[in-house]
Amino acid sequence: MSMKINDGSSYSRIGYAEEVKEKQAARRAEKAKDAKEAAKASEPHDEYISSKRSGSKPSGLYRVGQDEKGSRKIFYDDPKKSAPRDEKSQPKAEGAGQGKPAEECTTDTGKVDREIRKLKEKKQQLQQQIRSASGEEEKVRELERKLAQVESELSRKDNDTYRRQNASVSE
Repeated sequence: MSMKINDGSSYSRIGYAEEVKEKQAARRAEKAKDAKEAAKASEPHDEYISSKRSGSKPSGLYRVGQDEKGSRKIFYDDPKKSAPRDEKSQPKAEGAGQGKPAEECTTDTGKVDREIRKLKEKKQQLQQQIRSASGEEEKVRELERKLAQVESELSRKDNDTYRRQNASVSE
């Protein structure tokens, strides 16, 4: 009895499997491409349209100014209002307006600066006391605790924000 072995059948099965894998990969790539195009089409986008082309007037103007505290703020100037800018946000030049001189304000940070200077001096004194009381552990711990409090208070107060908030303003 003789048996016939067909070498082509095993080859055709491997070829078929590879062919199916290639088709699936091509389908996946096509789906990914379609999904990418759909996402791109649904993304919001800005487009410049000139006022001549749109046929309408601009909706308003934005500008950077300072608020009451001196911080930067964005203001909106509505073209429908009769006055072009808020009087509060518009800086006045001396002699401008109705013949009145511009208002002058002075900010004094002297009190805050003295407070910070005293804290720095206290810190130096505590450091000196710690160095001189090197033998007494209990006293050193107490002085170090006080020093840590002074340093934390100093780090909280020795900055521009604290100075600005606690400055005295006079007109």
